[in-house]
Amino acid sequence: MPVCTTRDGVDIFYKDWGAGRPVVFIHGWPLNGDAWQDQMKAVADAGHRAIAHDRRGHGRSTPVYDGYDFDTFADDLNDLINGLDLRDVTLVAHSMGGGELARYIGRHGTGRIRSAVLLSAIPPLMLQGPDNPEGVPQNVFDDIKAGILRERSQFWKDTAVGFFSADRSGSKATQGNQDAFWHMAMAETIEGGVACVDAFAATAFHEDLKRFDVPTLIVHGDDDQVVPIDATARKAVKIIPDAELKVYEGGSHGIAMVPGDKERFNADLLDFLRK
Repeated sequence: MPVCTTRDGVDIFYKDWGAGRPVVFIHGWPLNGDAWQDQMKAVADAGHRAIAHDRRGHGRSTPVYDGYDFDTFADDLNDLINGLDLRDVTLVAHSMGGGELARYIGRHGTGRIRSAVLLSAIPPLMLQGPDNPEGVPQNVFDDIKAGILRERSQFWKDTAVGFFSADRSGSKATQGNQDAFWHMAMAETIEGGVACVDAFAATAFHEDLKRFDVPTLIVHGDDDQVVPIDATARKAVKIIPDAELKVYEGGSHGIAMVPGDKERFNADLLDFLRK
């Protein structure tokens, strides 16, 4: 299997398809690089090199017990980009992966980066507080961790419904979408599942976003039941210079996988890559 070994000896699995200007896809929680296969094919077919890795403790990467924080994730991404000697890169990140992207730019800059795409992403901050009333209350994150620890297989099956807004009238989410979510979630370590909740709940990315100096596309569904648009995308676009926000009406958190929305996102992504 193709792997990049990080500075601390963790093997990060990645897919590498096509040739041309590189596009690196960063998955959300609790998924892995397989979540991006539709987009990888689309950009590879359009003449780009598509790369998607599994975060440490997820999918086929080393199932470590520690290192589930955004500084570590950003440094892992830096190891991958440097290890493959990628330049003029477009970074595309979903959900928690948006924090990884933001922290990467905050820690490592944009010397190798051409542009960025944030899809249903968590920056600048998820946790509700006096300065972020639109955020998610702490008890919601506590319930997520309790569900993982109580019986994670059923928890992931239940969570898949809201992830894709499959409980909405007229939803185009399929049973296959939900089954794929469960399969990827079960490949994440239980420690990673719990520790990542603390990381993506409370980590603030305001200063990281201020360091963006590349064109940035932000895409978010206004029916995202996981990452509320008013706490994240609508605030991020005001912080990032040269950012554009596209709101998908009725769009769920799982835009990149749901029929209809994924084709729209693929078209928007390819259009952005042509700029």
